[in-house]
Amino acid sequence: MPVEIVPVKVPGLWPITREVGSIKVAGRQISELILSRIPEVPADRTLSIRADFLPTLEFAKLIALSSGNCVVRDSSDGANVMQLTLAGVSGAPTVIAIDPDSFRIRHPWDLLALNEQLVGKLVANRLEGTVRTGATLDGFVQLGRNSVILPGVYIEGNVVIGENCKIGPNCYIRGNTSIGDNCHIGQAVEIKNSLIGKKVCVGHLSYAGDSVISDGVNFGAGTIVSNLRHDGRNHRWLENQAFVDTGRRKFGAIIGENVHTGIHTSIYPGRSLSDNCATLPGEIVSHSK
Repeated sequence: MPVEIVPVKVPGLWPITREVGSIKVAGRQISELILSRIPEVPADRTLSIRADFLPTLEFAKLIALSSGNCVVRDSSDGANVMQLTLAGVSGAPTVIAIDPDSFRIRHPWDLLALNEQLVGKLVANRLEGTVRTGATLDGFVQLGRNSVILPGVYIEGNVVIGENCKIGPNCYIRGNTSIGDNCHIGQAVEIKNSLIGKKVCVGHLSYAGDSVISDGVNFGAGTIVSNLRHDGRNHRWLENQAFVDTGRRKFGAIIGENVHTGIHTSIYPGRSLSDNCATLPGEIVSHSK
């Protein structure tokens, strides 16, 4: 199929530094999600799409089957996010604006919004792993191969869990959470509305809500991520020395790859931890680091 996904790193996703198409949301790489929305493209044309742009099915079909060369441009930053080129057709392409229902990934909380959208649409269980007696699934759950949900686990709402994971015992996983492969979510842990990468260990007595936790992160016992301002206002995010309104009343932490937190770490809402950093036991993270 003559479709190209253009790799891109999005500066606004910091501290997430990976190429955006390789990030998994709801158990699938973003590049795979994009391809799943593209119709069959005739052989006489080439369609390229940036990895930070997820068109709707209808918009993707409109562009892919257009009668002439065209480019989809995001007026907010001038980026060409999608382009169609027909063999043997010359002339400047027609510029088309992004439709309002397509999705552009510009900030870390966009990953949360996409995850909420996809996990929230689950309509059936897919249990390829093991659910032990004494676990409760109160919602639709996708459970990968060789994963196990232990006694005392309560899953409320839709949740996606990858392969080779150990969930529990006695933890609480709340809706629209996505957990990657080879993860451990352990004793007395609560996870709410979060996107968790692969090889993450949240072993015991911890909480994370409305957060993005990247690959290889280890939470020391009692690590708490706050997600609500005392004044109830939307969280703001510092970007290019200016504060951006996230539009989110609840917003936890954005944690880069291979971060290790010391026991009893407390993380203020709307903060970030960059790749490979660590916190001391009892540390209060009031500023991003």
